[in-house]
Amino acid sequence: MSELSPEEIGTKITELGEAIKVAKSEKKPKEEWEPILKEMLAMKAKYKELTGNDFGPPKKEKKQGQPAQQDVSDKNKDKKAKKAAEKAAKEAKKAANRAERERREKEKAEKLAGVGQDNFGDAKMIQSHEVTDKIWTRIEDLKPVLAGQQVLIRGHLQTVRGVGKGVFVVLRSTFYTVQGVCFEGKDISQAMIKYIAAMPAESVVDMKGTVTIPEEPVSGATQKMVEVQITSFHAICKTKAALPFLMEDACRPDTEKETDVGAYNEDDEEVAEDGVIRVGQKMRLDYRWLDLRTPANQSIFRIESMVGCLFRECLMKKGFIEIHTPKLISGASEGGSEVFTLDYFGSPACLSMSPQLHKQICAASSGFERVFETGPVFRAENSNTRRHLCEFTGFDLEMVINEHYDEVLDVFSDLFISIFDGLNERCKAELERVREQHPFEDLQYLRPTLKLTYAEGCALLREAGVDQDDYEDLSTENEKKLGTIVKEKYGTDFFFMDKYPLAVRPFYTMPDPENPKLSNSYDFFIRGQEILSGAQRVHEPDLIEERAKAWGIELKDIEAYVNSFRHGSQPHGGGGIGLERVVMLFLGLPNIRKSAWFPRDPKRIAP
Repeated sequence: MSELSPEEIGTKITELGEAIKVAKSEKKPKEEWEPILKEMLAMKAKYKELTGNDFGPPKKEKKQGQPAQQDVSDKNKDKKAKKAAEKAAKEAKKAANRAERERREKEKAEKLAGVGQDNFGDAKMIQSHEVTDKIWTRIEDLKPVLAGQQVLIRGHLQTVRGVGKGVFVVLRSTFYTVQGVCFEGKDISQAMIKYIAAMPAESVVDMKGTVTIPEEPVSGATQKMVEVQITSFHAICKTKAALPFLMEDACRPDTEKETDVGAYNEDDEEVAEDGVIRVGQKMRLDYRWLDLRTPANQSIFRIESMVGCLFRECLMKKGFIEIHTPKLISGASEGGSEVFTLDYFGSPACLSMSPQLHKQICAASSGFERVFETGPVFRAENSNTRRHLCEFTGFDLEMVINEHYDEVLDVFSDLFISIFDGLNERCKAELERVREQHPFEDLQYLRPTLKLTYAEGCALLREAGVDQDDYEDLSTENEKKLGTIVKEKYGTDFFFMDKYPLAVRPFYTMPDPENPKLSNSYDFFIRGQEILSGAQRVHEPDLIEERAKAWGIELKDIEAYVNSFRHGSQPHGGGGIGLERVVMLFLGLPNIRKSAWFPRDPKRIAP
C-alpha cells in the first residue's frame, strides 16, 4: 500500500466505497462486505498519513456578506429552540402525570393490601407486659341503650361469612353471641375484609366497632336487637388445628329422646334418621374443651355451679358448717370391696368412696352437730350405664337429732325445695339455653315433699302389675316405673321413701325399732331415679360392732371410727347426694356424662 500515490489511494477508496454500497443495496450479509469496509478504512488512514487531510471533498467555506440569510437562520434556530422547549415541557408534564398516576396506584395497592393500617391483624402475644386504658364490654351487656357507642369485645369467632365486599361474623363469649358487620369503605380496606373472612372458626379475637340497631332482629345471635359495625379486628389467639367438628353441628337440638336407663357404650354412636350431622358423645368427650363451649353446656355447668351455691346457702342458714375430710383412707369407707386401692408408703389404702365415717365423727362425736361437705367420691364399680360414674361430686350432710330422724328429712325437704326454687329463679336464661338443645319438661315438686314408705312404693308397683317384694331392693327399671306411677298419682317428679329393708342398707344404718327387718333409712328420687341415700346412723359402739360383723367387716379396719363413739356420741343422721345426677335429672338429660365436667367411667380416664 506504501507504493501507491495519494491519487491512487483515493481511487481505491472510491472503488471500495462503491462495492460496499452495492453489497448493502443487495442486502448481502455483513460478513461478506465487512472485510471491504476494513480495507477502505485502512486506505483512508493511509491517505491522511500521506496528505495530512481526511479523504473526501473539501469543506465549503461560509460565504460572507449575506446578512438576510443569517437572519433567517437565526429565526429557524429560535423556532427550533422554542419547539424543543415546548417538547421538553410536554415530556416533563407527561413524566409528572405518569409519576402521579404511579403514586396513586401504589397508594391504592398499599391500601388494598393494608400497608400501614393498624385496625386489623394478629395482635402481639399477651404476656402481661403492659396495662392499657382499654375497656372491654361483655357481649351480654350489648343492648340497644348502647346504640352509637364504640365498644371493644372479646370472644370466640363462632361463624364468619363473606358477602361481596363485606363480611358478617358472630362472636361468642360464654353462651352469649353478637353479630358484627364490616364492609369496604374509607377506613376499611379490602385486605381487612379478606383478613376477617379468612379467620379460622373458634379463634379468639378482639372486635371493636359501633353499636347499631338492625332493621330486623338478628336471628343467629342472642343479642338480637343490636349488631356491631366493625372498625377494628385483631386475632388474640388463632385456631391452629383443624376442628374435629363444627360448633353449629355440636349445637343441634335433639330430635329423639335418648333412653336414660340400660347399658351404655360410648362407641355405639346412633345415627340420626334425618341425616343431619350431629356430634356423638364419644367425640364430644374426646374434645371436651370444645364441647363445653356450646351454649347448652355453658348453661348446664352454670346451673350445676348454682346448685352448689344454693346447697351452701340453705345449710349455712340452718346452722351447718362446711368440713373437708380425707380422700386417702385405710380400708374401705363403708366396708365394700368396690374401692380404688393404692400403696400408701408400704401400707394398703384406698380412695374414699364416701365421707360417711368422718362426717359422722365431726357431727356426732366432735361437737360440730351440723356439718356438710362437697367433694369427690370414688367408686370402683364396673358399671357402664347412663347414670353411673367412677368419680363424681358428693354433697353430704350430717346432723344430730333430738328424738326422730324425721328432723333430717325435714331439712332435706327444705334443702331441695330451696335448690329447685333457686334454679328456677336465678337460672332462667340458662334453663332456656339447655332447653333449646335438650328439650325437657319443668320439674314438678310439692311443698312439703311427698313422703312414701318403702312398703307403700312396693304396693304401688304391684298395683301396676310389677312384681316387687317389700324386702327386696328396687331395680333401676322398677325405680323408673315407680317414678312414672307417682307422677301420675300425685303430680310430682320429686319424692322420697323411707323404712327400707335393713338387709340392703350399710352397716351403720339404725334398725327400725318396731320391725327388725326394716331400717330408719330413706332415698330421694327425681323423675324416678335415686339422687340421695341416707339414714339415721348407729351411735352406740356396741351396736356398730354388731352390725359391722354382720356385714363381714374387719373391726380393725374401722377401729378409729368405732372408738370415736366410745366417749359419748349424739344421735344423728344424714345423707349423701350425687351432684351430677341431680343436675342430670332436674334438666331431664339422658346421660350423666352430660352433667359431668370430665367424666370418669370404666372406659374413660381422659382428658
